[in-house]
Amino acid sequence: MSTSVKETLNSKQSFWFFIGPAFLVSVGYMDPGNWATSLEAGSRYGYALLWVITLASLIAVLMQLLSAKLGIASGKNLAQMIRVEHPGKGGTFLLSTAALAMVATDLAEFLGVAVALNLLFDIPLVVAIFLTIFDVLLILWLERFGFRWVEMTILAFVATIGLGYVVELWLAQPEWADVAKAMFVPNATIMDTTALFIAMGILGATVMPHNLYLHSHQVMTRRDEGCSEETCRRFYKMMRWDTILALTAAWIVNSAILIMASAAFHEKGLLITDIDEAYKTLGPLLGEAAALTFGIALLASGIASSTTGTLAGQIVFESFFKKRPVNILKIRLFIRLGTMIPAAIAILLSTTPLKLLVLSQVILSMQLPFAVIPLVRMTSNPMIMGDLVNDAKTKITAWSATALIVGLNIWLLVMLAVEAFK
Repeated sequence: MSTSVKETLNSKQSFWFFIGPAFLVSVGYMDPGNWATSLEAGSRYGYALLWVITLASLIAVLMQLLSAKLGIASGKNLAQMIRVEHPGKGGTFLLSTAALAMVATDLAEFLGVAVALNLLFDIPLVVAIFLTIFDVLLILWLERFGFRWVEMTILAFVATIGLGYVVELWLAQPEWADVAKAMFVPNATIMDTTALFIAMGILGATVMPHNLYLHSHQVMTRRDEGCSEETCRRFYKMMRWDTILALTAAWIVNSAILIMASAAFHEKGLLITDIDEAYKTLGPLLGEAAALTFGIALLASGIASSTTGTLAGQIVFESFFKKRPVNILKIRLFIRLGTMIPAAIAILLSTTPLKLLVLSQVILSMQLPFAVIPLVRMTSNPMIMGDLVNDAKTKITAWSATALIVGLNIWLLVMLAVEAFK
């Protein structure tokens, strides 16, 4: 994304100047993929997996802080740094897995827009899929006015989603004592293969690889070319507030989706296996206002996250071109076609969007180690980070979170293999 010289950081900028990059990223934490995993988790297991959202959100805050710090200290985004640190086949492999994650990410967001258009305006799903290509034009139009317009537009979508779930929770009337306990106290439900699959989906939908690439890039809209150590330290301090505020909002929204699904569906013995089923069921249960609010929030989520997903995809795909000229429009259209075609095929084959959404989130979770490990390694390198290098406590926490992510992926693969050979 282009950056105006007049809009970049100086040491006297106010706190509000720094607010924005993390909120742009945060919409990826409340995208249709999150809706899919949280709806199924809530309707199938009640509040039992709510603690997984809390854990995943804490890991997300840590990883996004590392991503922002990498961009501030190095002046490069994560994709560019991977290319610098791994110039050969290793870098190509890592960026290829990132490209796959971008397609999986955009598929979820893409389907969310299509499903919302279908539910709200009765547009056939296949037609709705092809209409979503216009979000590329939306990005190009907004960027003409500078990065702040893009961020403020996304923030408006985030506010719409949040307001929608305030209404949904007010209508659903959950048991708040049970919610408070489940939000912070783990339970053994995750030992079940299906629960683990959904939990992995929650992790993949919460800690998303494309957000790590996007955040490291977006912070540079506030960074001068000659960022002094003192200025960079102040910059990072402000970015910490931006990240914590934005991802706390995302945690609340994600939790609200699961809480609503539990209160509205699980407590009445209803298992939701598709997003349109949730929409159609909410009307009779909680009134048409609940269904309409659900549909509008889903549309806002899909459009906003699809926009940021395309921006993140651009960052990764640009890294393959190195110093060759890049046609931004062609890259964005390529990303859009790369997700539109499989989505259209899946719909034509009658694959339910919710199953496709959950699967896309598991794919993201499987790719996550290939983004997180290089990120933690680079932010722990004083040659790259200077004064912003990870301290001992951050290293231990970051590597522990990485080990948890890798361990859960291995556990899921083992359990799926065991189930396959039964």
